[in-house]
Amino acid sequence: MTAATGLDVLVVGGGPAALAISTALAQQQLAVGIVSNSPRQQPWANTYGIWGQEVDELGLAHLLSHRWSNTLSHFGSGIDAPGDGGEGTIQHHRDYGLFDKQRLQEHWLSLAEHHGVQWWQQAARTITHAGDHSTVSCERGTPLRARLVIDASGHQPVFVQKPAQAAVAGQAAYGLVARFTRAPLEAGQFVFMDYRCAHLTEEQRKEPPTFLYAMHLQDDVYFVEETSLALAPPVPFAVLKQRLQQRLAHAGAAVETVLHEEFCLFPMDPPLPDLTQRVVGFGGAGGMVHPASGYMVGSLLRRAPDLASAIAAALRRGEQDSAAVAREAWQNLWPLELRLKHRFYRFGLSKLMGFEEERLRHHFWSFFQLPDRLWYGFLTNTLGLGELGLAMAQLFERAPWDVRAGLLLPAQKPPSWRHPAESSESSPDHT
Repeated sequence: MTAATGLDVLVVGGGPAALAISTALAQQQLAVGIVSNSPRQQPWANTYGIWGQEVDELGLAHLLSHRWSNTLSHFGSGIDAPGDGGEGTIQHHRDYGLFDKQRLQEHWLSLAEHHGVQWWQQAARTITHAGDHSTVSCERGTPLRARLVIDASGHQPVFVQKPAQAAVAGQAAYGLVARFTRAPLEAGQFVFMDYRCAHLTEEQRKEPPTFLYAMHLQDDVYFVEETSLALAPPVPFAVLKQRLQQRLAHAGAAVETVLHEEFCLFPMDPPLPDLTQRVVGFGGAGGMVHPASGYMVGSLLRRAPDLASAIAAALRRGEQDSAAVAREAWQNLWPLELRLKHRFYRFGLSKLMGFEEERLRHHFWSFFQLPDRLWYGFLTNTLGLGELGLAMAQLFERAPWDVRAGLLLPAQKPPSWRHPAESSESSPDHT
């Protein structure tokens, strides 16, 4: 069967990463195709948050469904700082936004259509390489041939090869968009992290810590999500669901109507892919999740245009084969400075996963005492290597002794968790 030709780049995947890089490449006047086993307009399951400054600098604030100026975090009792807005509470003084998933998707699909991006709805199966092109065979139809293939199919990529790792830490979250008998937080408020744990038993406090990520959406509708920063193996959804129920019960905020239920799980600390392979990764497939925060959408939006520009320049030189173009793309995606930062973030995460509940609260309280530009740049991965070192030096200087000891001593084994059925804590029915 003759392969379909004429493509400069074929992108595998149909989610945010695939659409971000496809449209950026098409805007470089390249012939781009997408192959995905999902329908073009299939709704995305997860929510995507972003700091206000990020979305403003990208010129995409019009794609937000919500934006909050009242943004804060709670780190519980035993922490008190003058002027912090209450015991263990920190006001962030930064806007935070939530993308309208449908509008974001339509924004990219409209760009793709305008620039002639082709779409094949089928599963990509195998890939072969020959000289100046690669050919992808799918479950049906004509093979697809392109000068470069980009795998943007997620954290379990179709073609990108990743090094084996015994245990990859996962960020897990269970959330609800719902109406409640009593508001779980103030109207117009966004809570980035709520590590307060008065709703937990003493035994539960010995288990891996979790926090609430929550926002007021509209009228009497709120989004509440119990989240584990990272653990290997990940905290089970049943544990997160039980803890969220306990937290809500403690606040007297019983669920009245569930509008949406969310299950989120993705790897936080996988090693980087082999940067010499002929298929280029982007998004989760390219190891782009931030190991310290779990963020990725802002990075996709910031970095797709630059990567597309580098790929277009390499393809237009003409004398290079696809392997050489792939190497240039990988180098653009993961230059030395970003690789060094990635190692540092993974190292830091390994420390935090061993922190018990109280020490982790102390750590984050100290972290958000850093100058605004440093903690923000750390979370968005926009600090230079020198600035990152400065942020960590200042954090160590400000942190209490239990946090300093945890950062200096060898990483501890994360505390164990118990299945909800093993807990003596009574909880609402979670069927």
